[in-house]
Amino acid sequence: MAPPPPAVPGMRFDEIDTPALVVDLDAFERNLARMADAAREAGVRLRPHAKTHKSPLIARQQIALGAVGVCCQKVSEAEILVEGGVEDVLVTNQVVGARKLERLALLARRARVGVCVDDAGNARAISAAAKKFGAEIDVLVEIDVGAGRCGVSSAAEAVLLAEAVNALPGLSFAGLQAYHGAAQHLRSAAERRAAIGKAAWITRQAVEMLAGAGLDCRTVGGAGTGTYEIEAASGVWNELQAGSYVFMDADYGRNLGEDGKPVHAFEQALFVLSTVMSLPAAKRAVLDAGLKALAFDSGPPGLHGRAGLSYEGASDEHGKLAIGDANEKLALGDKLLLVPGHCDPTVNLHDWYVGVRGLGWEGAFVEAVWPVAARGAGF
Repeated sequence: MAPPPPAVPGMRFDEIDTPALVVDLDAFERNLARMADAAREAGVRLRPHAKTHKSPLIARQQIALGAVGVCCQKVSEAEILVEGGVEDVLVTNQVVGARKLERLALLARRARVGVCVDDAGNARAISAAAKKFGAEIDVLVEIDVGAGRCGVSSAAEAVLLAEAVNALPGLSFAGLQAYHGAAQHLRSAAERRAAIGKAAWITRQAVEMLAGAGLDCRTVGGAGTGTYEIEAASGVWNELQAGSYVFMDADYGRNLGEDGKPVHAFEQALFVLSTVMSLPAAKRAVLDAGLKALAFDSGPPGLHGRAGLSYEGASDEHGKLAIGDANEKLALGDKLLLVPGHCDPTVNLHDWYVGVRGLGWEGAFVEAVWPVAARGAGF
């Protein structure tokens, strides 16, 4: 049985139970519009990554603003998105295993579905599943453009694999997947430009070689929140796959712009609301949000609007705060907004979004409560 939500629409902000995953709806909506406008102005398609929010409701809002569809990482995520009304989903990952591939093929009978490959044997297995269920599946050949993760290692290999895909029944060669995930978190603008410049050279070479072999790249997909402007302006990528822009997090907040100052293209819209549950010492407070409420792979959370407090350590259900400023006065029951270090895995720890209107103002209230529908969808 799923736990009840920590709030209901109409509730005052200070009535929200904790720990709760809170979305500042005003900032969130501005973020959605800003990315949609940026893609439109650059003349490229937007296919946001739903692994960030795991929500068909949010995906449909992105599509209403012009996105062509969404990305996800797992077949189970794709199934939940399609069930929730999303009609075009790209699994930007390799899918291996007979059961997963059969589910993928069945899903492709209900919606437009794509997947990435970097191995001819895997492509043959996808084709067999598609043929078995009478499905058509779009296939992107993934190339390694610098992340050192999945993907073929050269343009020549990409051509050979694309030719193999094109000859298989039930599959349609749709283009290239060229995502440089590691570049998203390079701190300086110069580092990010250099990394994406190299990725663009590799990708352009592959596109040209594919064209020489008579294969058209309808889609060249990639880009993330940290580098989307570079890919959009490159003339190489025509589909952006940014995801974290909807929410942002403390890690992205450490990226610097051309002026050496933090980038503020998007607003922080995601928080974990927590309650002070203990004040055991003059310089220490304990919150009710620990490892089961926040992801720590990108470091501890920040304290929104409370510069004199720092999150010093976590256990399963507790977060330890250091009170470094004598002017910071805390009492039992006080509620604090935490800025997650990494938004994607933090979202996956919660069952519900609590959408708050007017966050930061006296009259802030709960406008919406949305399920994190694809929470735990990792297979």
